[in-house]
Amino acid sequence: MEAYYYQHMDKLRQSAYHAMKMGFTALSPAFPVPKLENRALSDIFFQLRLDYPEIFYVTGFTYRFYPGADHVELVPEYLFDKGKIKGHQKALSARVEKLARPARPMNDWEKARYIHDFICENVRYDKLKKPYSHEIIGPLGQGVGVCEGIAKSVKILCDALGLWCVIAISEANPEVGIKYRHAWNILKLEGQYVHLDATFDNSLSHDGVIRYDYFGLDDSRLFRDHQPVVYPVPACTKNDQFYYRTAKLSFTKVEDVVKRAQMSIRKDLPFVFHWRGGPLTREVLMELVKALEEAAQKRNRHAAVSFNRPQAVLQVHFPAELPREAAAEEEANEGEQE
Repeated sequence: MEAYYYQHMDKLRQSAYHAMKMGFTALSPAFPVPKLENRALSDIFFQLRLDYPEIFYVTGFTYRFYPGADHVELVPEYLFDKGKIKGHQKALSARVEKLARPARPMNDWEKARYIHDFICENVRYDKLKKPYSHEIIGPLGQGVGVCEGIAKSVKILCDALGLWCVIAISEANPEVGIKYRHAWNILKLEGQYVHLDATFDNSLSHDGVIRYDYFGLDDSRLFRDHQPVVYPVPACTKNDQFYYRTAKLSFTKVEDVVKRAQMSIRKDLPFVFHWRGGPLTREVLMELVKALEEAAQKRNRHAAVSFNRPQAVLQVHFPAELPREAAAEEEANEGEQE
């Protein structure tokens, strides 16, 4: 697969990137790289590991500076010793191959959903932030991770299945309570660039329901609740790959929502849908809740509604008991913001 961030660097940075890739792959204790300022080397190091998540075993670096030289000597900080790194590489390579195998006959859209569902069903968000949570070894090896580790896992599975994929990184914004950068993916499906945030969907998926609020979004929808990106990424301008629209679960009329809800009530299944009949205001929300409750009562049930306001997605369960609140707001995030 094309190394996306490498392609967008000037020649000098590409040279440093290539030297790092060779040195890390060889597990060298130290090696020369072109002399660049520290911030530039840090950016190259970070972007290299976004392009190649399989370089999971390097956590940072120091460097030695020689006056008058056109290079510095870079000294990697490895997560494990050489033998243990090779053991982890072998195990992860086998894990990726085993996961990819059943999805190989699928079309691109099905492959993307398969990867998304794997994350939502098998990875737990790691609030403790273990050393491996930012790398593929967390989600793929231990079943835990933070957004960076999850986005890298999506990327390496996409690479294994021949799907074009890049990792996007957004700025922190402490003023609105976002203390850390966030990571997700951009995929190319049927010739269109779309956002896929498996971490946010993971945070909303529970009680046996997988959510797709952040699957196939365009820029206008994704950036309702994401910060601007740190590094430029392709624009996602089309919205006809949005999961709920392709699954015919996006509605503009209350009566259509009720009709579809009745099927779920009969089958005793939860109902998740997207509202695109104008903004999801309090009035619209209450109208939907009232209509869903009336439909449920006809079969001696009630409607317990939760909603993701920025993405206008609602999830409805139909319990026999009256819920404590008619509509609960859910926030898609990482629990304690990675």
